[in-house]
Amino acid sequence: MAEYNITDKNNTYSIPTGRRFDGIPIHEEYANYINRWEFLQRSYSGGAQYRLGKYLTKYIMETEGDYIGRVLQTPLDNHCKSIIHIYNSFLFRNDAKRCFGNMEDTPEIVNFMKDADLEGRDFQQFMRDVNIQSSIYGHCLVLVDKPKKAVGTRAEELAQGIRPYVSLYTPENIIDWEFERLPSGLYQLSFLRLLEKEQKSFNQKTKYYLRTFTNDKIFLEEYNPRKKEKLTLIEEIPNALGKVPAVWVYAQRSPTRGIGVSDISDICDMQNSIYNELSEIIQNIRISGHPTLVKTITTEASAGAGSIITMPDELDPGLRPTLLQPSGQSIEMILKSIENKVQAIDRMGHLGSVRAIEQRSMSGIALQTEMLQLDTKLIEKAKNLQLAEEGIFRLFANFQNINWDGEIKYPNIFNIRDRSYEMDILKKAADCKPEDPLIKQKIDEKIVDIIETDEDVRQEFINKMNEPKPTTFINGETDGEGSEPIS
Repeated sequence: MAEYNITDKNNTYSIPTGRRFDGIPIHEEYANYINRWEFLQRSYSGGAQYRLGKYLTKYIMETEGDYIGRVLQTPLDNHCKSIIHIYNSFLFRNDAKRCFGNMEDTPEIVNFMKDADLEGRDFQQFMRDVNIQSSIYGHCLVLVDKPKKAVGTRAEELAQGIRPYVSLYTPENIIDWEFERLPSGLYQLSFLRLLEKEQKSFNQKTKYYLRTFTNDKIFLEEYNPRKKEKLTLIEEIPNALGKVPAVWVYAQRSPTRGIGVSDISDICDMQNSIYNELSEIIQNIRISGHPTLVKTITTEASAGAGSIITMPDELDPGLRPTLLQPSGQSIEMILKSIENKVQAIDRMGHLGSVRAIEQRSMSGIALQTEMLQLDTKLIEKAKNLQLAEEGIFRLFANFQNINWDGEIKYPNIFNIRDRSYEMDILKKAADCKPEDPLIKQKIDEKIVDIIETDEDVRQEFINKMNEPKPTTFINGETDGEGSEPIS
């Protein structure tokens, strides 16, 4: 299994137990989780990132060269990325409805929605990336900031493109934080320290910066481990907002404030087990095609087809050369184990019917229950994203000296259902030709509910169907019941 404990010698972060790293204070939970976060990130990324983690179990007496060879030869069946992207596709199938209130159609909000992070990403794509990162780690952080430039008027701000923007930080870069409880009972982020890295070309040294936020001030320091004074203060400015301009985004909350529960927390361990079993299959196939020859030192043998083995005349018959070759039954057992683990992954992600590549024997009730579990999970994630967006736009409004009075609404139903199966049932119900008009109307409403995914449009159709039909008079009689003719 993968190793991600704090004392792991392969840990690239070198985080010790305790509250300080190379003289820099760090949060206790950061020290506890940093290696686990690295494992989660590599499990999602796969490829070279996963190989660099060296998550294959090493054999006893295996040389380093043989181990590296196995790492390079073993493929990764990446279930973590598949599951996270399935969640993402359901969540963002329909856009969230955003009402900006008194900021509606202002130049700042229009430009922000087109380029949220000043790197070309629109806000919708930015939130998709936020959801992916929070799903990987369990949580991430969105920092809202505004360039510090001395301008006199709002027109000058617009001319120079000065407006709030957002930045995304993953847990590896959030090294310390603190929440304080306000008199109202609300917990608010009061302290935040971020580790930033400035990538340089191959012939230049990488620079590290510490950005610290408090309710009163903002500090920017350069961190250089090669100097005696490792931290050098670059900038200290007052915090005009009076609070830390950051929003914590959770995939799922945990009992520890500031730590989320990853969507792939257990799935990545199962994926690592499959990864090791795939390595075993490769080794079995290689040995089956090239069996091991057991012989004495005095016996001469060559490799290849038609090779000749020369044995001494006095060799004991019990010491004749033999071939060691595993049976194919062991490969079948490993493949069966992998199949069971894949089914377990689908159960953990509530995606057994969504990710199925073959017919599985599941009852209608079992399928419906799994769909309800998936729908509930997606609703929870949508609510967390909705809360995060409200916090982002509230900080955006604070930077613009505006009180936020808008509203964000994410979908609260995802229609994770077997539409063909439900349509077949409705078709059979309609073929029965019920005489009661109310039953016919209910069938029509169910059909609209299946074919229309937008909640507002669906409700509009249903309201029109429920409107009373106009009464037609023919020869003094009505075509409906309980209506009086007009005299």
